[in-house]
Amino acid sequence: MKSTIKTKTLILAVIASLVTLTMTGSAANAIGTLKQDALTGTSATVDTAATDAAIRKLVNGRTIKLGFAPPILSEAYTIAQQGAWNQMKDYETRYGVKWVWTEEAPLNNAHSGVETTGFIQNYVAKKYDAVFVCSAAPAAVMQQLYKQGSAKGVEFYQFNSTEQLNQKSQATDATAGLSSVSNISYDNRWQSGALAAQYIAKQLNGKGEIIMILGPAGSDWTKLREQGFRAVIKKFPGLKIVGAADGGYVRDKGLTAAADLLTKYPKINAIYGENEDMALGASAAIDAARLKHWDGKSGIITIGADGLVSGMDEIRKGNLTATVNVGYADMGRTMIRTMFAHKVLGMDVAKFIRVPTVIVDKSNVDIFQSQIKAELATKVKY
Repeated sequence: MKSTIKTKTLILAVIASLVTLTMTGSAANAIGTLKQDALTGTSATVDTAATDAAIRKLVNGRTIKLGFAPPILSEAYTIAQQGAWNQMKDYETRYGVKWVWTEEAPLNNAHSGVETTGFIQNYVAKKYDAVFVCSAAPAAVMQQLYKQGSAKGVEFYQFNSTEQLNQKSQATDATAGLSSVSNISYDNRWQSGALAAQYIAKQLNGKGEIIMILGPAGSDWTKLREQGFRAVIKKFPGLKIVGAADGGYVRDKGLTAAADLLTKYPKINAIYGENEDMALGASAAIDAARLKHWDGKSGIITIGADGLVSGMDEIRKGNLTATVNVGYADMGRTMIRTMFAHKVLGMDVAKFIRVPTVIVDKSNVDIFQSQIKAELATKVKY
């Protein structure tokens, strides 16, 4: 009985700890650690010393081996990785966890997913504790790999994933047919594509012509973002998508695609780039065509999606109108929190975890760029 009571007490303490709203910089120093009560939903500043001591005792100096498998090496995934590292450092300091972190990313075609399957098999063979994966490989192939790896004690967490395209209903199956423990992302339809369309519609008062720079044909990310974007545009009879082209999710192809479309449609009012690199390529195409960037009243609106420091620099300069910040740093931190809750503490975690997204333009770029810079400035590395 005493053992059961101690276990329940520890779990309640852990729940309170794991819902910490992580803050950075002077704000965190000023108000202390903000916690949300898991039962009542209320918030209060609390002393975490006893909780931290209990978790530290449970961890007992354990070493956790983590694999990180993004689809490509890029600024976006560097931000996600840094967010993960910062959360790991916090847990190391507070709970005495030791970490091993290995990153492997494709060097060739990021959208085939072929190389990623090899990385997964390697992590399983080396008996990693958990692996964080974002892959363009067919969902069925990846889920089979996760199932096989899970049988050998390796946990898989998908991030920045597109499982909303393939998931089964959870009405009768809590796993939704997935072998990954949790899927930490945002809804590409309604938290990315739709937000970009809403922004364009608002700026243009529901009237104007738009071109789209899309990701590779067949990409799940492309399908979902385009679906959300078109769904919103259809609600505005005065808005018309006049052209679209494949920008391959990279800047130089985005530039070429936008340049070709601008030659055909020089009087367009907005360009939607499905990711930030393509939008920045489109911005360069506007300059090359000697057309005008949006100034709040006239010119061409250019909007992307990611939330990169480089993109926000261009927002400041007026070369990029806006972007959808999809919260890569938050995603990275959430990956570690979720894994720790499940793997170490034995807690049940949500199958689908959605991070917040937000439109960033000149009106709020200071807030969100400073948050990303604060994450990157820690210099924590594993």
